[in-house]
Amino acid sequence: MRTFIKTLPARLGCHSSGTAHNPVVRHLRVIGGLAECPGCGLYQHVPELQPGQLATCPRCGQHLQRRRRTAPLAAPLAFCISSAAFYLAALASSLMTLNVYGRERTVDLLTGPMELMHEGWGEAGLLVGAVTIMAPAVAIGLMFAILYAGTRPTLPNWAPGILIWYEKLRPWSMVEVYILGIFVAYTKLTDMAHVDVGPAVYLIGGLMLTMAVSDSTLDTERIWKHRPVDSLTRMDDGAVVEIAHVHVDDVGMPPVERLVACPSCGLVGEMEHPVSNLRCVGACPRCGHSVWRRAPESLTRTTAYLIAAVVFYIPANLYPVMTFMRMGGGSGHTIIEGALELWSDGMIPLSLLVFFASITVPMLKIASLATMVIMTWRGSRRGLAQRTRLFRVVDMVGRWSMIDVFMISILVAVVRFNAMATVTANAGMVAFAAVVVLTLFAAWSFDPRIMWDAAGMNGRLVDGLPRAVLKMHDTDTDTDTAQGPSRPAQTSAAAPRPAANMEPNQA
Repeated sequence: MRTFIKTLPARLGCHSSGTAHNPVVRHLRVIGGLAECPGCGLYQHVPELQPGQLATCPRCGQHLQRRRRTAPLAAPLAFCISSAAFYLAALASSLMTLNVYGRERTVDLLTGPMELMHEGWGEAGLLVGAVTIMAPAVAIGLMFAILYAGTRPTLPNWAPGILIWYEKLRPWSMVEVYILGIFVAYTKLTDMAHVDVGPAVYLIGGLMLTMAVSDSTLDTERIWKHRPVDSLTRMDDGAVVEIAHVHVDDVGMPPVERLVACPSCGLVGEMEHPVSNLRCVGACPRCGHSVWRRAPESLTRTTAYLIAAVVFYIPANLYPVMTFMRMGGGSGHTIIEGALELWSDGMIPLSLLVFFASITVPMLKIASLATMVIMTWRGSRRGLAQRTRLFRVVDMVGRWSMIDVFMISILVAVVRFNAMATVTANAGMVAFAAVVVLTLFAAWSFDPRIMWDAAGMNGRLVDGLPRAVLKMHDTDTDTDTAQGPSRPAQTSAAAPRPAANMEPNQA
């Protein structure tokens, strides 16, 4: 038996209400070949995929697993090394040079956040610096650590934590959004002075591409398979649990209300009793992450973030985000006025981009998430698959609203010529940055699987939803009817079928 018992308290990520002196030994089955869809909560059989194949959920279309044709470690390592080179070179290079009546000012990546903090907008300066300078560096460093761990015969004990933190921190690296912010700032500056684009712009563009390809070629599922499953773990009530290993082909589909999947490594286990949505189950025997059947307090936290976003959304559109002073005269500009100014200058595509990213996207995110929360509270079955796809879109496009914040940070840094020309940030910019961050938190707090739970599509509901919804589905005694049998995930590839009963769609 491994020494896992000695490390149980440290690896348990949630509060334990039991005692470790007299633990009650129970049994937990880890079921191989079974995966839970993170979009709709459907448990399904995912066979071994061949290179070039993609497994998708047959109910909501969520991607479950993918096997690249490239080398599993060599390809992401090559692009990760390229990302590190681009990043270091971009830090040491100039971003932009502005020439106003013979006076020049050159800025780099650090200048924008520093100027925002110098003007008294420390929160916005720290945010811009975190997502454009710190987050890419952390993501690249974590990627190197993950790839190194993947070369070991057995995944080291520190590797699961690295993989978990990479998934959490990677969305905060907004290099691709910063590139568009540079482009918008450049178009605004060309009307007032001569602008020279520095090498850092091209290096950041290369960094954007290499980081994206590195993520695309990384196969975390293969890396997790190098991590053995511990023979014992501890539940939230303090009981020590002995792990048994079975395969879904041998035991069939267990009752869905007794299944729980680790949110980090995807390991599926079967408990002896229905799993509560309100309590942490315990520590995952493979990665040590706290295991919840659903994201804790998903509806409550999402609603709170949405209310706060609405509160900040009003001043973000009413107050000016920046003030442009030229030759002693000037005025503030709101987000809408900035988009209209681009339109009047003939830059219609760019004006539409700014309007869509800065005005339409935050409003639609708030409205979409609010609709999902309300329909979940009502237990509605209407448009479940469409709502799940909409959530994926909302989660994907939320970061692009930072374009205006990045643009202002660049203008504040480069246009510093005293009475000749100066750009200063205003309170509207801080309010708008708060809206973006709060809507991101709202999307990350919402668990789309609870929409399907509330509709009675994932077996008998135990708790975690309004009493009216629980009572509505309490009369359904056939839990397998709601969940349905274990269905194979659909595969899409030009490679041969991984199983005879699969129905692949050609990519």
